[in-house]
Formats: sequence, structure tokens, C-alpha cells
Amino acid sequence: MTGSATATDFTAIIAGWEASRPDAPAISFGGTTRTWSEFARRIRRNAAAQRAAGLVPGDRVAVLDLNHPSCLELTLACAQVGTANAVVNFRLAPPEIVYVINDAQARVLFVGPEFAGAVAQMRDKLPTVEQVIHVGGDGDEYEAWIAAHEPDDEVHPAAPGDCFVQLYTSGTTGFPKGAMLTHSGMLAHSANVMADFDVDADSRVQVAMPLFHVGGTSYALLAITAGAHIHMMRLPDPAAALEMVERERITHTFYVPALMAAMLQVPGAAERDYSSIRALSYGASPMPLPVMRGCLALFPGVMHQVYGMTEQCGVVSSLGPEDHADPAREHLLISAGTPIHGVEIEIRDPATGEAVPTGEPGEIWVRSQQLMGGYWGKPEATAAAVTADGWLRSGDGGHIDAEGYVYVTDRIKDMIISGGENIYPAEIERVLAEHPSVGDVAVIGVPDERWGEVPKAVVVAAPGASVDEAELLTFCREQLAAFKCPKSVDVLEELPRNPTGKVLKKDLRKPYWEGKDRQVV
Repeated sequence: MTGSATATDFTAIIAGWEASRPDAPAISFGGTTRTWSEFARRIRRNAAAQRAAGLVPGDRVAVLDLNHPSCLELTLACAQVGTANAVVNFRLAPPEIVYVINDAQARVLFVGPEFAGAVAQMRDKLPTVEQVIHVGGDGDEYEAWIAAHEPDDEVHPAAPGDCFVQLYTSGTTGFPKGAMLTHSGMLAHSANVMADFDVDADSRVQVAMPLFHVGGTSYALLAITAGAHIHMMRLPDPAAALEMVERERITHTFYVPALMAAMLQVPGAAERDYSSIRALSYGASPMPLPVMRGCLALFPGVMHQVYGMTEQCGVVSSLGPEDHADPAREHLLISAGTPIHGVEIEIRDPATGEAVPTGEPGEIWVRSQQLMGGYWGKPEATAAAVTADGWLRSGDGGHIDAEGYVYVTDRIKDMIISGGENIYPAEIERVLAEHPSVGDVAVIGVPDERWGEVPKAVVVAAPGASVDEAELLTFCREQLAAFKCPKSVDVLEELPRNPTGKVLKKDLRKPYWEGKDRQVV
């Protein structure tokens, strides 16, 4: 680990691999491969361009694009300059994209060709954005932007707690929060995963997940820390991902269960050679057991179920291949495994914060050096999530068995995980409450064979009004990303509530989950 053994920031990581392995491949994308020397020079040109644009430590840039190496170059140049890259979820609806860019106070916005038209329409709603730079396609401006500057060797003296990449996670108040991910947190995540997943400089790491997701950016930074060769996909296409694994002899990859379910339907999938894979990680949403069994046949002996969160820079627990393969302990397939190297997990009473006995349910608390620096501009939310002694309250409910295996059984914050995307009902409820036909509303997650679970709206009609399901769904699609929109609407006379008036969502969910192996990972 010449490039990473003693590094305390990502600029030192890049410099280390440039010095020790200048001609080794660093990243491949779209038929182009760049060596560590070439990659490092582009990062330093990016840093020079940022400084020429007047960016100073603490400033934010933003990226709205499908996967592209420029996003990683920006993130690593931000590490050198002291700025931070706010990577925007391209699946969000336009009002949500506007919110994220404005919340980040991004001064420069980098836009892929698929989103150029949308940005043109929202441009006057982005007051902090001084410059829009188009990346890729016929109208590419990014290459000229970095080529106009010689590589900058000046390095901002980064503190371990400095944020250099900001990923947004939906909030229970209905608006996304920017998790400030730091040098120390990301390096700790990389070191912990490297220790447990056999990632090294000889690895060939496929980055299939979007870079706005912690499973994209953190996975890429893990590969960079290890000095591995990244093979990046623009979109997580199931057939193309399988073809790449075979062609490039991929050793490590991360998928969400919805993608793996689609892989099982790819013609000829079982005839390909996947023997190069050393670790296939999956997580971020429930995996139905029939899909899991199909994937265990397709990828025998290499599957790791992982549980994690943006606030912890990614993975905090893992269920390894040996636990997937033990027919006498098939119950483990619905667990999230055991804590990875460097991570503590406890179950606490959500009301008192006290530890509960083994096997008893409570809230999952996590402590590690991977912890975020806090939520950007939201000190109250940070204080509510992180204790003074460094424990993160995950908001997930679960228990730990006598062998130390973690089971995630519910979401205390009512979060819905659909196809790897985190959805908070409060976001949808905020929109539905604005419709004149809705007098009361609750949104719950219900089972779905493809996505694990999907949102369902349960509404009470406003006095004198009638509810039209199609009209409500259309109303949501105008305000929210498609994956957040309810897939169905139920109308009740009233919502069940406890004596203090809180909606009893567990009562609403119960009929849909009866008889199901609820599995949340």
C-alpha cells in the first residue's frame, strides 16, 4: 500500500500512486484508460481551473451528470484546493435539484448532456451558480476548462475533518441534507473495507452505481485508496455490467438488489465466466429471497451482503460468503451480518439511549472513524443524529443476536428503501398535503417484487372533496422524482393515531407485510 499506508488526505493518496505506479492503469471509461500519472495531472489541472475561477477553501461546486470520470477528478481536485463537490442525485425532480444546488451554495455547476435542457430552464433559480460547465457530448466544455491551465502543485493544508465531497440524503423534515464527508472518514472507510474485502493495487474494481450514491463515490474512493484499477460505467445496465465483469476480469463490484434481479433475466447470463470476482457486495435495499438464491447460483462463493449509510461513508456491516452458503443457518440470509473492521454497532432504546439486552429490538447505533463531519448548514440535525461521544443514531430499528449478527427489521424514521434509493415519507406527504382533495395523509412502504418496497399513499379526503387516485399520482410526478412517487393510493375514513395524535404507521403497514420475510439492508 505504497500510496495509502501513511496518507492522511486524498491528495497524498494520488501523489503516492503517481510516484510509485505512474504507468499503471488508474481508471477506464468509455474505451479510454488513463494511468495514475495521467489521472493525477488532470486532477491538478482541475485544481488550477478551480482556483482560476476564484474558488477558495470552503466553497462548493456541484455535479449533475450520469457517471463520468470528471466527477471523480472534481472531487479529488476539491480535496487539493479545500473546496467540496456536492454530487446531485440526477433522479430528482427539477424542484428538488434546485433545492440541493441552492442548499450547497454551489458556485460552479457541471452538467452532463442529458441534463443541459433542464438546467437551462432552472438557471434563473440558481442564484449562487456563477458558471455552468457542460461535460461530455458535442457541447463539451470541461476538457477546455482544465486544458487551459498547467497542473497546479499547490496543496491546501487539509485537516482530517475537512469536507471534500458532499452527498445528499433525504431528511425527515421533507428536504435533503448534505452529509459532509471528510478525508478522515473516507480514508477510515477505505481502510476498513480493504481489511475485510481483500481490495489491493492488483484489484480491478467495477463502479456501476451512480456517483451521487455512497455506493458509487465511496466505492470509487476505496479503489483509489487501494491503488486499484477502476472500470466505471455511465449507467448500471445489467447486461453491460455482466459483460464488463467477464471482459475486464473484474475482481470487486457493488450492486443493488434491483440490478441483480435484472441480471438474472439477461439472456445467457449463466453462461458467462465470473471466476475473476473476489467480492461482490450488494445492499442498500431489500433483496427478495428468490432473487438471492438465483444470484447465489450465478455468483457462488463471493457475495457479501452489506449494510451502511451515507453518514458513515458507506459500509458498516457485512454478511460474508461463508454465511450465505451454510444451509444449516439459512436464517442468516435476512441478517446484515457483523460489523466490519473498525466499526462498533449497538442496539439502544430510541427513547433513553440506553443499551438493550441481546436479542431485544431497538435503534441501531454506529460508531467508527468513518463518521461524517455533520450535515451542511444544519447543526440541529447534526446534534440530533450524533452523540457527544461519536455514536451515530441510524434511525433504523433492529436487534443483534447472541452470535453478534445484526438484523435490520424496521426504520424508526419510517424511511422506505426502494431499489437502493432512500425515500422519506415526509417528502411525499409534504407534496400530497398541498392537494385540495387531501385532508390527511400518511405514506408507507409496501412490498414489491422488483424494488423490494415502494411508496403507497394512504389519504383521507378533505371535507366535501373526493379523491381521484390518478390525479394524485400525476400531482406527485410533477413535484417529485419518479422513484419517490406513490405507486398506489388508498382512501380511508380516518388514519389510525395514538393518544398523542401520532399516526400509527405500523398499523397501516401490517396488512401488506403479513406473511412476508421483511428484509431491510
